[in-house]
Amino acid sequence: MSNEYLLEICANSVKSCVEAQKGGAYRVELCAGIPEGGTTPSYGDIILARQLLNIKLNVIIRPRGGDFLYDDLEHKIMLQDIKNAVNLGADGVVFGCLTADGDIDIKRNKELIEAAGDLSVTFHRAFDMCKDPFVALEKIIELGFDRILTSGQKPKAAEGVSLLKELVRKAGDRIIIMPGSGVNAENIAFLAKETGAKEFHLSARESIESGMLYRNPGLKMGGTTVVINEFEEQVTSSEIVRKTIEALQR
Repeated sequence: MSNEYLLEICANSVKSCVEAQKGGAYRVELCAGIPEGGTTPSYGDIILARQLLNIKLNVIIRPRGGDFLYDDLEHKIMLQDIKNAVNLGADGVVFGCLTADGDIDIKRNKELIEAAGDLSVTFHRAFDMCKDPFVALEKIIELGFDRILTSGQKPKAAEGVSLLKELVRKAGDRIIIMPGSGVNAENIAFLAKETGAKEFHLSARESIESGMLYRNPGLKMGGTTVVINEFEEQVTSSEIVRKTIEALQR
């Protein structure tokens, strides 16, 4: 990959982390709970990922799915999870706290940044739930975050191009704007050209069929509201990562 661009892979498992590295990714963001938008991975996941990776390892710090308005107990959990990430050798942590009215929670984010110490800090797609992206941008910069992961406040980054472009322009060299959500080999060159962004976030996953022979047809472990196929595994593909990198080099 050209030194001009960096690819971060949203890795839903240690297996995905390894595939991302094989494909040439610069960094992984290790997450659990992908159907919920990503939650904090297990202690074991972080340990094994760190042992097996020589690329950058970021860890999402998100105690649950849903909104980004956290109470005192959840905040304490996030502080402890950051401490774990620091102790286990992560390169960065990824989080974002909002107030009830859709603004940046200065106090909670500041405490989490302080807990991260020298680790890189990314403000995740909680940014896309802010009521005023430009006010949020300035507050996130002032707090000292290194980058913002955003889809331009649209479901997919390709739909949020106009805002992404303006965010990149306003951010300048003060913070990195990293488009994510729906980024793939078919649209990454377009996103790079239109937005001016240099870092991109994608999953590059494919479906792997389960090895289970017996499958109880009348039962779902996640209940009826969780829309996933429990007999397949979503795993990052090193080949998809490679193809996405090649698309940026053309």
